[in-house]
Amino acid sequence: MLSSKADVVAKNAVVPQEKEARILAMGDSMMAWHSLTQKSVSHALENALGEPVASNAVSGARVLYKLPVSGAMGMKIASQYRNGAWDWVVLNGGGNDLWLGCGCGKCTRKLNKLISEDGKRGAIPMLVQELRQKGAQVAWVGYLRSPGVWSPIESCRDNGEALEARIAKLAALDRGVHFVSLADLVPHGDRSFHSGDMIHPSLKGSREIGKRVAAVIATHDKVQ
Repeated sequence: MLSSKADVVAKNAVVPQEKEARILAMGDSMMAWHSLTQKSVSHALENALGEPVASNAVSGARVLYKLPVSGAMGMKIASQYRNGAWDWVVLNGGGNDLWLGCGCGKCTRKLNKLISEDGKRGAIPMLVQELRQKGAQVAWVGYLRSPGVWSPIESCRDNGEALEARIAKLAALDRGVHFVSLADLVPHGDRSFHSGDMIHPSLKGSREIGKRVAAVIATHDKVQ
């Protein structure tokens, strides 16, 4: 998701403390937000699980990204991957592709490029399949909602719902792929889960997202 210049992180690494990380986080600014203060989703996930999490999430990153240099630096989410003995890859994406790529308007063509209606084709299934082939389980994290409160990306709601419905279908095809929905995380009219821009997570939001992802990992750990 889009961020201010101050919050753009070229490579947001959560440094392991005592042991090598087995969890890698990738994605856009929803994952990277608050990284400078070590309060991002990745840090919340570390705290919830009590183990290190490596993160290469980059603010503004997209699933579909053609520029080679900046893409290799992490603006293309697939390029954030680094070889390692990962048991889990936690990631998100697609929001910037829809918001910036087609202005949340007539996005059917872009949506189909990301993922087909049956969840089997497109850039997202291809990325997930590549990660699974490397031996990692995948936790794909959805986006926050703002029920009862206006947001600058309100016009993206229908496209976002369609995107996540398709990702849920993808996850249903493989027991090692888990869709972590945030659709019910924010109570109606509650602004406390969002930053002031009503797009990105607040400190509380990042913490609660991390807890929800941690619960999925704890439930499905070692299940391939």
